[in-house]
Amino acid sequence: MARPDLDMGRIPAQSVEAIMAGFGVGPGGLSLPEVQARLERLGENNISHSRGKPLALRFLDQFTHLMAVLLWAGGGIAFAARLPQLGVSIWLVNIINGAFGFWMEYKAEKAMKALLRLMPESVTVMRDGIVMKVGSAGIVPGDVVILAEGDRVPADGRVIEEYRLRVDQSTLTGESIPASKTAAIVENKGIDAANLVFAGTTVSAGEAKALIFATGMDTLFGRIAGEAQAVREEPSPLQQELRRVTRSVTFIALGVGLVFFLLAALFVGVRPAESFIFALGMIVAFVPEGLLPTVTLSLAMGVRRMAANNALIKRLSSVETLGCATVICTDKTGTLTENEMTVVSLWTPVRQRHVTGTGYSASGQIEHMDDAARLALQAGCLCNTATLTPKPLGDPTEIALLVAAAKAGLDPDAFRSRFRKLHEIPFESERKRMSVIIEEDGLKTAYVKGAPDSILALSSRLSRNDDMEPISATARDEIIAANDTYARAGYRVLALARRELPRSFTLPDNPDLLPQEAVETDLDFLGLAAMLDPPRPGVLEAVDCCHAAGIRIIMITGDNPLTAESIARRLDILRGPQAVIVSGSDLERMDDQSLSDRLRGDVVFARVSPEIKLHIVETLQQHGEVVAMTGDGVNDAPALKRADIGVAMGRSGTDAAKEAADMILADDNFASIVRAIEEGRAVFVNIKKFITYIFTSNIPEAIPFFLFVMSLGRIPLALGIMLILAVDLGTDMLPAIALGAEPAEPGIMKVPPRDRRERLITPALLRRSFLFLGLIQGMACMAVFYYYYWTNGYAGQWLDLPSEGPVYASATALTFAAVVVTQIGNLFVQRAGSRSAFHIPLGGNRLLWPSIATELAVMILVIHVPFLQGIFGTAPFAARDWIVLAVLIPLLPLADELRKCVLRKRSQNKRAMS
Repeated sequence: MARPDLDMGRIPAQSVEAIMAGFGVGPGGLSLPEVQARLERLGENNISHSRGKPLALRFLDQFTHLMAVLLWAGGGIAFAARLPQLGVSIWLVNIINGAFGFWMEYKAEKAMKALLRLMPESVTVMRDGIVMKVGSAGIVPGDVVILAEGDRVPADGRVIEEYRLRVDQSTLTGESIPASKTAAIVENKGIDAANLVFAGTTVSAGEAKALIFATGMDTLFGRIAGEAQAVREEPSPLQQELRRVTRSVTFIALGVGLVFFLLAALFVGVRPAESFIFALGMIVAFVPEGLLPTVTLSLAMGVRRMAANNALIKRLSSVETLGCATVICTDKTGTLTENEMTVVSLWTPVRQRHVTGTGYSASGQIEHMDDAARLALQAGCLCNTATLTPKPLGDPTEIALLVAAAKAGLDPDAFRSRFRKLHEIPFESERKRMSVIIEEDGLKTAYVKGAPDSILALSSRLSRNDDMEPISATARDEIIAANDTYARAGYRVLALARRELPRSFTLPDNPDLLPQEAVETDLDFLGLAAMLDPPRPGVLEAVDCCHAAGIRIIMITGDNPLTAESIARRLDILRGPQAVIVSGSDLERMDDQSLSDRLRGDVVFARVSPEIKLHIVETLQQHGEVVAMTGDGVNDAPALKRADIGVAMGRSGTDAAKEAADMILADDNFASIVRAIEEGRAVFVNIKKFITYIFTSNIPEAIPFFLFVMSLGRIPLALGIMLILAVDLGTDMLPAIALGAEPAEPGIMKVPPRDRRERLITPALLRRSFLFLGLIQGMACMAVFYYYYWTNGYAGQWLDLPSEGPVYASATALTFAAVVVTQIGNLFVQRAGSRSAFHIPLGGNRLLWPSIATELAVMILVIHVPFLQGIFGTAPFAARDWIVLAVLIPLLPLADELRKCVLRKRSQNKRAMS
């Protein structure tokens, strides 16, 4: 047999008989031998997945980037120069840094495994006329599967029989309302076809038989999975910038090291082996060995802070990428809204009533309760297939009606138990209504609910408390006006009605043969229930914060355009009258230029397909936007993976969406995204702060080597290589990490997003680090070096000072201590940013004082512990020298305050002149 026709476009228009004949299926389903043959020929019903980069190679990557190679080479040179302690120290730094980076960046490639977990483990099928359970992987095209409420659909199928079948397709479409399904022939294609069910969706009500026409990667589910695999994951802005920083720093360090090697060997007359040591000293001084682990730790702390705010980050670099987000493409249901339909207003011919409370909680009340309102709510309970206990289950609009009744003091379960349901005429999209026939004490009553225009057309009377009166033209206009008011406000409106059936009414032996018009006519119109999916608490404030921060919000939803526009305007996402609503069908007709034009203004996209979501993200990125994309369904996975920041829903999201995303919202709340963006902005600012902090100490580390070479060896080295490492990896590390934990500066969300082309290391940063703060710090440290010599028998002597012995050991120890204490002052300078260091609170950062205490402890240990003295070449100094060190602490804050004062004065003069 040839492979069955998988053209989804033709299948909905075929009759049940034709499609079964086309797939070679009899009344009892496929035969077992035929199933086995198709399974061997067509393969299992599985989602294939591509393998990611092997774990071993990902581990090796951490030790083969440019800075790591430089440190390996540096350690090798140290061993060659017979400095094993230095070599071991440098290599240990590399090993720790690489292992830590791998551990923090490790992310298992589980996206396709997550897709597999969405598939049911077992399925009920009919084969050889026998109903049996089989594993979902064994489903083949032509199988007849039996579906019941709560089942997950195992593959794409054509409905051949159904009873009240409704399917939750939100994982594929984003549409929050379950779709009604039929076995009839329809002309719609693809996901809109009412007689097709799709892999990965869930039966929310009813039961059915479906003939499978596509399995595995041929399903719509599988094609989306394939698209997610095809999307290449781009490096984040921070990853790209760190690569540039690494290259720049490496070339600077190598260049300076080469120059000093040549100077030492050619002009000072130092032997090549010793020249290597000096060159290595300059390389060590200019390579910020602690930069990468400090960045990693800073990002890790950002991850923890975000987790406390319900934002779980999967990839460390994503923390900073959030900070430069310019556009948030967000779903509506469950992100901006509660994903719990709520009756907010109840209209009867007597009056309109406001309903308080949100979601599925019965904590709320209905204003002005009377008999008319009670009768409408009772109709909503009886014409209803949902349940509230033990948990809400069923159509969201029906659950909303039950909750509204509970707010009026009615127990839906107890109330419905008083009646006997004789028959139900299920909802159909053509009729736009459903009906039930209820019997109580021998009396039969039909209750009907549905679209207001449909119900009103069948109503001849209306209810005013206990009285029924004919619907006049004026009353009909009032009902239409009330419905139009609700519709303009974006509410979903259901009309409620009933009909007391005559005593002579009887059901036929087969109730399904009962003509609908025998029940749904001459109705008593009871009222209108207006409902919406209410906005989440804090979302409106978060949207306002985005506007202030220069971040655009684009709603991309599977819901209908009117609902999308209403929510967007209610939340102030759409502000101006020029905003447009674009449907999926409109998008399919647009060329790239038209889409680009739409994306430049306020826009909401409704009823969009997975391919279009991905196209929107890619178009925004072509415009230079940094895109954060939210999603929860399988259909969102490709766009989540392609976006600069993919944000999946933790509660409602599928595993596929979570695995494709960079961030998971534990509370599914849009407001958490905005808090995460604020944290991301703070992380970037903090990284610049500790880079400045680290770079500043490079100058006092480099100046001793520079003076040694330029003086032809007549000025001793004020700092040895081991002491430089003690600063970079010992005393500087924790304060730099403390800077990474600084809270966001005031007003950080009142400025536009930074340009992703903005560099971490800018000329201004280098000038401030090297030529201002670093130069002052270097001069101060050299002054302390000479101070010690002058106060210990070498007064006024600049050259030919002893380069060994106890005086030299104490002088280098004091110089090392001077670097440490001036870095304490530098810590407060960097905390301040553009503000005054003297106006920054001393609290607010729990790592600040422990980091200062730790670096002082390391300093004291290096100077006073005999074992460490032998390693670092230090010796203690007099107690009076500690006073000198204390005086140096405020040096950099005072200097930087003077610089800021000059800049403020210059800025005031420019404004005055303009």
